[in-house]
Amino acid sequence: MADNIGTIDTGNDHQTEVGGLRAVEMFYRGIREIETGSLTFFQSRTRLNTPGLGILTPENFRDVAELTNQCIALFDLEFRQAREALKRFMERDFFFRWLSVYMPPSYLLERALENKLMSIMDEEEIDCNRVCFELPLKILVEGNIKMSRSIENLRNRGFHFMITGFGGNNSPLMKLSEYPVDFVMLSQEITSYIGKNQRSNDAVKSIIDFVGGLDTDPIADGISTASQAETLFECDCRYIAGSLAGKYTAERYVRKKTET
Repeated sequence: MADNIGTIDTGNDHQTEVGGLRAVEMFYRGIREIETGSLTFFQSRTRLNTPGLGILTPENFRDVAELTNQCIALFDLEFRQAREALKRFMERDFFFRWLSVYMPPSYLLERALENKLMSIMDEEEIDCNRVCFELPLKILVEGNIKMSRSIENLRNRGFHFMITGFGGNNSPLMKLSEYPVDFVMLSQEITSYIGKNQRSNDAVKSIIDFVGGLDTDPIADGISTASQAETLFECDCRYIAGSLAGKYTAERYVRKKTET
């Protein structure tokens, strides 16, 4: 698998193709505010088209890529495409706060990281507040103080950070306090308990209160019904993702509901 992923590069031709398809394809879904129903954020998801293994989703390639520096090259491509999508969404007059892109934790250790990212944003005249870097849950276990400091430095520049998959069976809750992120996406393991009974709802609320107590906004993933959203709103969770908010779609197909 590693050899196939390694065929992707970050040269000038970022339209690199595999079998007639773009090697790195990005898809986007909306994250909505419960109270207004408005689209507030865009979350990205990457798919790889490889010559030997076909189409790979993140759960199939992230861990392998992060064993080597392939994840750094991959991030450069993903970030570039995310910036392109960001500009197009803005041209379509979407009123949203930020668009997310996955960042491998090891990227936070890159030399001159802050200068590199700021140079890109300045050159392309993009507001840093428009970008949210997604971090995997494993950073809470495998991360270190240098990563935490990089997060803080980049947040001071205006970038946002979000940890995804939080609250599942393997989530070290107290470790969250060591990483000054802006948003935490709650695992579907948590949200699946919503509506089962009052005790389950209370358990979900306790996680939401914990996250909120760290001055971090929780986002509930996997939400499919209005009743789930109503329960979350009562639990002081403002944002949802999932089928109720919208599915992942290629950038060219993302349009306002009023558009035909």
